[in-house]
Amino acid sequence: MMDIRLLAIAVVLPLAACTQERPPESTPTPPTEAMCNADSVQSLVGQTATAEVGAQLIKGSGATMLRWVPPRTAVTMDFRPDRLTVSYDDALKIERISCG
Repeated sequence: MMDIRLLAIAVVLPLAACTQERPPESTPTPPTEAMCNADSVQSLVGQTATAEVGAQLIKGSGATMLRWVPPRTAVTMDFRPDRLTVSYDDALKIERISCG
């Protein structure tokens, strides 16, 4: 009888270590004033991707973050309303500008 109790304790004890004491932390949402507007910078499609153009993109779109996407590069699909995503080709010509 004692062996069964010890076996039960040995099985349950490691499972107790897997419980969480507090809920997982969530990612804070950016403030609403940090919204991106890609429509206002679409005129820069076809321009060469440079630091100066990047500054224009940030200023014109209202985004707080700029993500350059080189050719053949995978990116995360998480949506960030304060981020401007700019894709360019092998010749560094901007092909696509979008928010998120």
